[in-house]
Amino acid sequence: MSNMYFLPSHEYARVEGNIAYIGISKYAADQLGNVVYVDMPEMDDDTVAGEEFGAIESVKAASDLFAPVSGAIIEINEELIDNPRLINEDPEKHWIIKVEMNNPAELDGLLSPEAYAEHCANEKH
Repeated sequence: MSNMYFLPSHEYARVEGNIAYIGISKYAADQLGNVVYVDMPEMDDDTVAGEEFGAIESVKAASDLFAPVSGAIIEINEELIDNPRLINEDPEKHWIIKVEMNNPAELDGLLSPEAYAEHCANEKH
C-alpha cells in the first residue's frame, strides 16, 4: 500500500506513522515552472484539511497551498526559504511542511497515486 495521498489541487501527503510530509506534486511543479517563493505557515500553527496553509509562487503563477490533512505543524522546510527552486528539482523530497496528524481517517478522502495520475491526465484534455 502506498504512503502517498493527493488532493485534486496537487498537494501531496507522504505519510510515515502519524506524520505527514506535505508538498506539491511533480505535476504541479512542472506546471508552475521555476518556483521563486514559498509562503509557509508558522511552526505550531494548525492545518485544517482542505483549507489554505500557504502559497507558492513561480515565474509563471502564484497558487494557494491547501492542506491534505489536519494537524499541528511540527516543522517547516527552512531550506526552501533560501532556495525555493529545490521544489522543481524533486518536489517529493523537498516537502514544504511536516504535520502531526490529528485525524488519520482524513486520508481516506484523498486520491491514491493511481487516481491522482488519472486526475492529471483528465486535466490535460
